[in-house]
Amino acid sequence: MKFLLFTLVTRVPDPVTGELPGTRERLRAVVEQARLAEEFGYDGFAVGERHEDPFLSAAPPVILSHIAAVTSRITLFTAVTTLSLLDPVRAFEDYSTLDNLAGGRLELIIGKGNGAAQAQLYHVTTEDQWDRNREGYELFRRLWDSAEVTWSGRFRPELLRAKALPRPLQPKIRIWHGSATSRDSVELAARHGDPLFSANVTNPIEPYAELVRHYRERWEHYGHNPADALVGAGTAGFHVARTSQEALAVYRPIFESKLALARAHGLPIVFETLDDFVTRSSALVGSPEQVIDKVGRYHERFGHEIIHLSAERDGRTEDRYRGSLELFQAEVAPELRRRIPSRPLAGAELAGVVS
Repeated sequence: MKFLLFTLVTRVPDPVTGELPGTRERLRAVVEQARLAEEFGYDGFAVGERHEDPFLSAAPPVILSHIAAVTSRITLFTAVTTLSLLDPVRAFEDYSTLDNLAGGRLELIIGKGNGAAQAQLYHVTTEDQWDRNREGYELFRRLWDSAEVTWSGRFRPELLRAKALPRPLQPKIRIWHGSATSRDSVELAARHGDPLFSANVTNPIEPYAELVRHYRERWEHYGHNPADALVGAGTAGFHVARTSQEALAVYRPIFESKLALARAHGLPIVFETLDDFVTRSSALVGSPEQVIDKVGRYHERFGHEIIHLSAERDGRTEDRYRGSLELFQAEVAPELRRRIPSRPLAGAELAGVVS
């Protein structure tokens, strides 16, 4: 199994002190998180894309380019690239440039995006976002695979023998399709023979397991080898400690802060208490043995080879934050890697990493 640290670069008050970090401070913290991820032996670091409060993740290729400059091994991910909002030609130029700067250590997770701000900023609505996502993906893939492209579609001017530069370092790039609740991303992934990354954050396991099952069915429907299907999944929370009591005590203010933030933004509350959250969500909060057991139970339903874990300090002291990251790598990751084989990530061969 492979392990990513993941951030949406939220800018919210510290759950313990109530202090709101500055924008520069918050962005620099993300770069430090990625550096730590590489130092501690994580396989990848993922940066999301959002275009509204309280997120500062509007420009993932910029953030990831900075991270590429201070790392040498770790695979860089987007989570997700909102192709429904972007000109695919501009997105190709950005990520092809990043691919070269990162030495081929790039993988993309794409999705339609969400939030009301995208309609205001980009004039992309629920009526056309899926069509834009599909068309954007198909053109982006053409541009990556071919040095010269002739193309026409609904949402941007046509291309006639167009040459988009720079050419990427990787001749083929792995593009994951992020999936939360809709079958549209699942269908697109299966049709094109691409991997699926389940959000697996907001709800209990059942709806996500159903979408993964549907992905595997559609994968076979399109004539792909079942053994080639590849699945990743998110996690709703992360803190590992020597005992479950210690883990719960440290995570409680984090949970309560996130609960209050969700209520302030009028979001639906699925898990009312910390105990319910740890029991029924995908959160990995507990001792190493508990975390290993929970990932194993989710793997039985998903068959996934990769998971993402929150990169955020979330009000924890530096010692507790680093301690959790280190304990996971020392006692959880080796056992899960032993039990669950996984395929190499982008850049592994260049970095001399054994899969």
